[in-house]
Amino acid sequence: QVQLVESGGGLVQPGGSLRLSCAASGVIFSIYNMGWYRQAPGKQRELVAVITNGGRPNYADSVKGRFTISRDNAKKTVDLQMNSLKPEDTAVYYCNAKFIYDGSDYWGQGTQVTVSS
Repeated sequence: QVQLVESGGGLVQPGGSLRLSCAASGVIFSIYNMGWYRQAPGKQRELVAVITNGGRPNYADSVKGRFTISRDNAKKTVDLQMNSLKPEDTAVYYCNAKFIYDGSDYWGQGTQVTVSS
C-alpha cells in the first residue's frame, strides 16, 4: 500500500523559511517523479515544484529562486526548502508521486503552511 506522509508545515513570518519533507512507502521510489503542489483557500491546486526520478528539478515561476526541491532515493524522501516566504505562499502543500511509465499517481494528506506576521 502506497503512503506519502508530509511533515514540516507551520506558521512562519514573511521572509522566513520552512522545510517540508515527504516520506514514501510502498513504492519503488526510484521510478517515480516526485512533486509538491499547493492549494490555497478558494483556489485550484497548483504545481509548486517537481523532480524527476533522475533528479532534474522544475519550478513554478512564482517560487523560482526561493524554493528548492530535492530527493533522496535511498531514504525515499523528497524535501522542499522554502525561503523568503510570502503571504501568498500560504496554502496546504501536498506531496505527489507519479509513476514514470503510465502517469498514475498518489497524494499525501497535505500539510498547512501559513505565512503571516
